[in-house]
Formats: sequence, C-alpha cells, structure tokens
Amino acid sequence: MADDLHAFPYRAQNAFMGVARRWAAASPVPADASPAPYAVVGVPWDGAVTNRPGARFAPEAIRRASQMLCDGTHPHFDTSPLGQLDDLGDLRLPNTSLSDARAALEAQALSLLPGRHVCWLGGDHSITLSLLRAYRRHFGQPLALIHFDAHCDTWTDHFGEPSGHGTWTYEALQEGLVIPQATVQIGIRSSGVRAAREYVNDVGGRVFTARELRGQESPAQLAPVMGEIRQRLAAAGNPPVYLTLDIDCLDPAFAPGTGTPEPGGLSSNQLLSLLEELHDLPFVGMDCTEVSPPYDQSDLTATAAATAVWTYLCGQLARQR
Repeated sequence: MADDLHAFPYRAQNAFMGVARRWAAASPVPADASPAPYAVVGVPWDGAVTNRPGARFAPEAIRRASQMLCDGTHPHFDTSPLGQLDDLGDLRLPNTSLSDARAALEAQALSLLPGRHVCWLGGDHSITLSLLRAYRRHFGQPLALIHFDAHCDTWTDHFGEPSGHGTWTYEALQEGLVIPQATVQIGIRSSGVRAAREYVNDVGGRVFTARELRGQESPAQLAPVMGEIRQRLAAAGNPPVYLTLDIDCLDPAFAPGTGTPEPGGLSSNQLLSLLEELHDLPFVGMDCTEVSPPYDQSDLTATAAATAVWTYLCGQLARQR
C-alpha cells in the first residue's frame, strides 16, 4: 500500500496514557517498533457494524480518556504500566472491504506479536477473528477465550452476508482458533434464537448470561464464576488465554456510546471485579471493541474502556511480579 493511502483523519494521533508513540500515524508499521514488553495498538475499523457506526473513532477517544489515569498507579495492584508500555499507533487498513481489512489486520498483528503483549483498541468486534487467527499462528495452538459481550456473536450469517461482527465467535470455533471447552462468554443477554445464544454451551463451553449474574458484584459474590473459569482452563491444560471485551457487555447506563446497546447489562463494578480477580490467568493479549464515540455522553464509555484496558495491563504486570 502506498503511504498516502488509508491515512484518514479518524486515525488516532494521541497516545494511551501519554506514553511515547513509536511511529507517526502516517508511517508504515515497523516490525521492531517497540522495546517495551506491553503495547497498545489501535484498529480503527467499523465496516461490519449492524446498527450505529462510529467505532472507527474509538482508538482516539479511548486514548484521550486514558489521560485522566495520570501516573497510572492501580489502587489494587499498586503498579503502573508507565515505563513498560508503548503506543504503536493505529494499523493501516482498507476502509470498505471486510475481507481485505481482515487480511491486512492479521498480517500486521502477526508482525507485532513477537516479544510483545498487545492490547488492541477497536474498532467493531469483527476485528477479533483476525486477531485470533494471528494468535493461533503465533502460538501454534488454539487458545482459551474469555469473551465479555451482550451478544453471543455466534450467528452463522451477518444479516444475509457470510461474515460480520456478529459471526466471529462461531467462525473462530469452526476454524479451531479457540478451544470449545475453554471458551467462556460473560454478560450475554440480547435477543437471539436458541441455536445462536446457546451455541457455546452446546459445543462444551460456558455462557454466563447477564441475568445469571444479576446482584453479583463483589469478588466474593463472583467467586463461583471465576472458579468455574479456572476449572475449565485447568481441564484444557491451561492454554494461552485471549480476552475480548465488547464494551456493550456493560449496561448502557455505564456505556451509552456503543453501536448496539442492550439494557440489563453488567455494571462497571462487575467488570472490574472480574478483570482484577482473573488477572493471574495466562493471558496473552486482549482487545476492547465497539466503543462508538458519536453516541457517548461525557466520555462515559471511552473512560470505561480506558479503565478496563488499564486494569488489564496492571493486572498483567502484577502477575509477572
């Protein structure tokens, strides 16, 4: 691709928590862009949404909201990602073709994985399929998957199209990218036929619906959930774990700025309790998707996303420590 292609204004120019940017937004991604063990990378793509667009603007908004994290010292983990983190800017992707965007994303992601633990800022949830393909190739084995979402994303078609942001989980399982028994969904509550909403359960995984989690917010209350997740991972041989966080797992009261809001979702407390208590799992990467800044109010959604990514990063540093 020529350097002057795909350089649209929505590609983020700032940096997560104000850390050093390793390349300009208009430059190609260098393979050796960062010496830091952790990295944030933006994926400004929303060409597969089914309702409200705008997730292409999310990397910029999440980065901007992260500035309020200041020195970044987490009150639970007592650690900060500053000094261990680089922001590698936004990937260069085609703007209209899902198949071309996925191919470009997979190739660029694969080049960035050696030596780095990456947090990917989406973008709509269709990006996760490419990322899982890259991680599957990088590690040479299928991964365990922890999937926060309001939607099961296991539909077999995308409103008559073969693929989209609501099919990627089904495709990942069909392609053997993830281990069925070690696939866990949390917060599911949207409308959907039984075949889709129970698909993960039917193939041997586990769906924790939002209804099942009502009233459970503290680590003690959520302990059975976390215990079952740990048991599933142990039974699968404790494989590498990938975390994908669709911000619409949160109730719209906490995250109004998303393309497909669903009432009755998780609270910020529930999400952060789970992220904090599961931090010692063998995570290898995560993404945060479906933030749509045009529908946000007072940066509530972008702030929730930035806080979740920061919590994940601090948890990984604590695990290493």
